[in-house]
Parts: sequence; structure tokens; C-alpha cells
Amino acid sequence: MEQLVFATNNPHKVDEVRNKLSGLFEIRTLSEIGCVEDIPETSDTLQGNAAQKSHYLHDRFHCDCFADDTGLEVEALNGAPGVYSARYAGPGKDSEANIDKLLSELEGKENRRARFRTVISLILNGQEHFFEGIVSGTILTERHGSNGFGYDPVFQPDGYDCSFAELSMDEKNKISHRGRATEKLIQFLSGTK
Repeated sequence: MEQLVFATNNPHKVDEVRNKLSGLFEIRTLSEIGCVEDIPETSDTLQGNAAQKSHYLHDRFHCDCFADDTGLEVEALNGAPGVYSARYAGPGKDSEANIDKLLSELEGKENRRARFRTVISLILNGQEHFFEGIVSGTILTERHGSNGFGYDPVFQPDGYDCSFAELSMDEKNKISHRGRATEKLIQFLSGTK
């Protein structure tokens, strides 16, 4: 089976993508190929960060690979935290601190509309391809559920009466931003077989 390296150390992301691509490609992680350095993410766009990570891997490890970047874009915060979603509360902070800051910033605001957006950069046979997935929803006023990661406990996708963190991984994969971007990636990769 052909191998594809996923430029992440996030085990939750790897599980989601392996779940979707099983049978098509063997997904390898950064640690599995011996990449221990921090891959730079210095772009001010999701697409730029995804491309930066995939090119870094491709240039150094000469492998077919893909990288993603995801942001939570909140209308009332002019699209913040966006590209800074993982570091919203500052460097060295965790998801809980990020959620606390988000809820604090939205206190008293009526518009709680938001969207998760994922951009994937795939380098296959030396060619780069981009895939995007978006899911819209609302930011809840408090955490609900214990599944998922990141902002999942406070994000309620449109058409649902629960947060992402209250859905199973399979349910979330069917509708999530990463799931939608990965679906486009899979359709593309299936066409290459």
C-alpha cells in the first residue's frame, strides 16, 4: 500500500484521517518517519500554513505528504481566532485556556455565529493540490460533552442540538470541516488509483 505522511503530531487528527483513508493509503505520522523538529507555521492564512508544512516535509523527507491547518472563525470577533486558533490564549496555553478566552470575548455578544475551516495541502508526485472543508455553527455559552478536542465542547454545528464534543468520532467525521476537506482529498486520491 502506498504511504502518505500526515504532517501532524496531533493523535486526534491522525485517528480521524486514518479512519477515513484506511484501505487506500497507509498514513504515517511525523514521529514514524523520524521528523522530530517543529515544522514552522508562520503564515497569516490557513492555506499558507498548510502549504508551508507540506513543502517542509516534501523538501526534507522526499515523500508524498499532506498537511492541514484549521481555524475557528467567529463572526463577532471579525474572524478571530482564525489562523491563531491553537495559540489564541497565548503560547504554551492549552485548549481549555483557548476556550476560556473565547467565551470571555463573546460575553454579552448576541451574534455567536462561527465556522470551522480546514485547508489541506497535498503534495503527490511533486504536484501540490488544495482541499477545503467548512462547517458552520454557533458558539455555545458553556462547554458540553467530552469527546473531540480543541473548541469542540463549545461549537454546535448547524442542524444539531449538541456540541461537536457530544458526537461520536464517526458522527463528527461525517459533518466536520476536516471530514469535508478529507472527503475531497479521498475523492482526489481515489481517482489516482
